[in-house]
Amino acid sequence: MAGGGMHTASKTSKTKSTAAIPNLLGNSSLELVEYQDALLPIAIDAPIVSSYNDRIRPLLDAVDKLRNLMVMDEGIQLPTIVVVGDQSSGKSSVLESLAGISLPRGQGICTRVPLIMRLQHHASEEPELSLEYNGRVDCTDEDNIAEDIVKATNVIAGGGKGISNAPLTLLVKKKGVPDLTMVDLPGITRVPVHGQPENIYDQIRDIIMEYIKPEESIILNVLSASVDFTTCESIRMSQSVDKTGERTLAVVTKVDKAPEGLLEKVTADDVNIGLGYVCVRNRIGDETYEEARAIAHQLFETHPLLSKIDKSIVGIPVLAQKLVQIQATSIARNLPEIVKKINDRLNDCLNELNQMPKSLSSVAEAMTAFMQIIGCAKESLRKVLLRGEFDEYADDKKMHCTARLVEMLNQYSDDLYRCVESDPKINFLMDEIKILEEAKGIALPNFLPRNAFLIILQSKVKGISSIPIGFVDQVWSYIEDVVISVLMKQSENYYQLQLSARRAGHNLMAKMKDRSVRWMMEIVEMEKLTDYSCDPEYVAEWNKLMALQEAFMNGVLHDENRPSTIAIEGIGEVEVAVLRQYPHQLSQAFDLKMRMTAYWKVVLRRFVDCMALHLQLSVSNLVNKEMEVEIVNELMGPNGGGIERMLEESPAVAVKREKLNKSIKKLRESKEVVAKIMDGIITYGD
Repeated sequence: MAGGGMHTASKTSKTKSTAAIPNLLGNSSLELVEYQDALLPIAIDAPIVSSYNDRIRPLLDAVDKLRNLMVMDEGIQLPTIVVVGDQSSGKSSVLESLAGISLPRGQGICTRVPLIMRLQHHASEEPELSLEYNGRVDCTDEDNIAEDIVKATNVIAGGGKGISNAPLTLLVKKKGVPDLTMVDLPGITRVPVHGQPENIYDQIRDIIMEYIKPEESIILNVLSASVDFTTCESIRMSQSVDKTGERTLAVVTKVDKAPEGLLEKVTADDVNIGLGYVCVRNRIGDETYEEARAIAHQLFETHPLLSKIDKSIVGIPVLAQKLVQIQATSIARNLPEIVKKINDRLNDCLNELNQMPKSLSSVAEAMTAFMQIIGCAKESLRKVLLRGEFDEYADDKKMHCTARLVEMLNQYSDDLYRCVESDPKINFLMDEIKILEEAKGIALPNFLPRNAFLIILQSKVKGISSIPIGFVDQVWSYIEDVVISVLMKQSENYYQLQLSARRAGHNLMAKMKDRSVRWMMEIVEMEKLTDYSCDPEYVAEWNKLMALQEAFMNGVLHDENRPSTIAIEGIGEVEVAVLRQYPHQLSQAFDLKMRMTAYWKVVLRRFVDCMALHLQLSVSNLVNKEMEVEIVNELMGPNGGGIERMLEESPAVAVKREKLNKSIKKLRESKEVVAKIMDGIITYGD
């Protein structure tokens, strides 16, 4: 650098420290910044930055382009210098000194949004400054930058004192600044001031952790010389994600305010700062940046305590050099992995897009897609409802339909056999005796009146009639859920078809349920109307029960012990004490009871068997005939909008397709960015 006086740095060490980039940049290592403990001659009035290697500038430009493309939204982390520090640690002063511009100052939190500072050295004497946020770019200048940052922050985070995670990008093109990109985050505060939310600490912590957690992030921890480093909240946060400190660099500010013990602090390193310390003096008041650097230079040369600190870790120029070195090394180290992640993510997006349904562009394509969907839905329903194949829904037991239908039928049968009407022990023979009394007429006494049998039968059938009707409702509700589920799955990519299929499914299920209810009510009425069976089991069962009549009559009428209950094989233990009041009707009542008991088994079996057969036929017709017709009628009807409606994508599919296309566009552009830089590296290597 040209200009003023020179100095020799540390009195203790003369070793040379050279930072090098791995062979990624060429066959031989590339020196980024080379300085000795006897620092390169520094002119007090010269710019911060020294010459910047032409091979490194493209790396930083590439990362900045990737950041502008927002490739991080795709889960691809970029090497980033993240600036953190407790409130009033001097963060703003450090950044001002690096950028050579004024940043907002004041009480409380000055940085309320992540501020991405892109510093670029350029040859022009005229600085170029701009702010990018919310999709807009505002040009500004050195005189108005602080005010414009405040205005932009208010747009992003509101006019109060709250914070936001939406970033604000500050581009500074200025002669002499180091080529750096840093993210300045809100200062850490535990106690909310007036106008701040009660959970301000949690909000700030969440933002900071989001930025410093990725392994690619370099943490620039700004510490005030006046505090105990071990108690700093920013140190706690950085240690939680970087326990060894291998990606943490500490900047100690306000050294002129608290020089006592500073040398011991940065030498002992009680808080594991792996990338080392840099001690700086903050610019004060109206000092120019050149004046501030000159004063800092003089301070570290002459102060009785500060002059003992190694000159390789003091001053803004050293900080700039270290950051440039660390940043370039990090970019070079992470670039191959970034390239791989971009390619992997691009392939994933392309595969996902290819797996999505083809966007329909004609009625012919829509009709073809419709027929395929209906065909797949019918085959899927045949498998689960008719054939008992559930490979499509191996883990969803609700869709193992044949098994579930058998379980429902078994429960239906159990309900019929366990109801009150099916228990022959209840009021044993009393109902029969009462009905025989009322059904008697002028006729031979040893004939059973048929109307007595029918009265009992009708009463019992009426008593159970709600059970089959309830089963019909239950089973069709289940089938409806299955059919709608299959239709929705097969048509999930065609929103308009889904609407029509859902309406058609509900309408068809209502029709099928109504048809089954009417059919079951006819069965009930038939059973109430008359008694008939050609099943030989009826006569065999009646004969078996009647063989017990003599023993029963003796037990009731002639047993001297006069038992209160008697056990009847096939029926169980019955109460008989009250029956002794009706000795003349007892024989006919017993005969009537046994006929009804034998016949009732036939009636219940018919209810179950007929229901099972009806169900099989109805489901078969539903799947093979009626479903397709119903869906076509619904789609082509006045509410369906015709097959043309299938050309409209569902909102969810449209959003997903648009999102994938945006990601693919972004990733392809990112791939081009890194391809160019990799080509350049190969060229340099050659």
